[in-house]
Amino acid sequence: MEMPANSFVGILGPNGSGKTTLLRALAGVLHPSRGRVLLDGTDLARVPRQTLARRMAVVPQETHLAFDYTVLEVVLMGRYPHLGTFEIEGPADFAIARESLAATGTLALQDRAFETLSGGEKQRVIIAAALAQISAAERDGILLLDEPTVALDLAYQLELGTLLRDLRGRLPMAIAVSTHDLNFAAGLCQTMVLLKEGTVLAMGPTEDVLTAEHIRLLYGVNADVTRHAETGRLVVVPISRVPAGGGT
Repeated sequence: MEMPANSFVGILGPNGSGKTTLLRALAGVLHPSRGRVLLDGTDLARVPRQTLARRMAVVPQETHLAFDYTVLEVVLMGRYPHLGTFEIEGPADFAIARESLAATGTLALQDRAFETLSGGEKQRVIIAAALAQISAAERDGILLLDEPTVALDLAYQLELGTLLRDLRGRLPMAIAVSTHDLNFAAGLCQTMVLLKEGTVLAMGPTEDVLTAEHIRLLYGVNADVTRHAETGRLVVVPISRVPAGGGT
C-alpha cells in the first residue's frame, strides 16, 4: 500500500478484517510483525515520535475528554508536538488553531464547551485539531481517519465528505480513511485497499477495485455497482446475501 502526496486512500473490509490495525500501523502505534512501514523511504520505527506527530495526525472513531475543555482548547492540543519542554502555546499556535477551525467551518464554536457540540460538530473540531497538529509540517501532512461516519446522520456524513474533499483540494496532505461505508469511500477515494481476514483482497484505483465481484468476495453480498448520472461517482446497491456455497 502506498500513499503518495495529495492522495486519498480508502481502507475497506468487514468487521475483524484488520482496517483499524492497518491504520494504527500506518500511524506508527503498532509495529508490524512482518514487513515495514516507510515514511519518505525511512522505516517508521526509526522516526522520532515528535517528528512523526508533526507530520501525521489520527482522527479516532470517538473522542471522550476527561475535562470540560472549550473547542479552542481542544484544537490547541494539536500543537503539543510543536512545543518544547514546559513551553506553552504562543500567538502563532493560537493563530494556527483558529485557522484550522476556520478551515473546518467551526471557528464560531471556539468558545463553546466541546461536550455541548453535536456529533458532526465534534468530528469537525477533532479534524481541526488534526490540521493544527500537522500544520507547517516540513513535508506534506498525512491525515488518518478511523470510521469517521460512525454515529453521524446522513446530513453530517454529506458535510464530512464535502469537508474532506475540500481540505485535500486546498491543503498539501494525503488522507487515508478506514470505513464500512462503501458509498462514502467511493465518493471520495482515488484508491482503495480491500482487507479480508488480515490480508489484502484487492488494491488499486477505485474504479478497478470497487466491483461487484470484489464486494461479493469481501462481504458475501451480491451488489450492483453503477455510476451516478449526475455526480459521476460510483454507487453501490446491495441486493442480497450470497447463499452458503457461493451461489448467486
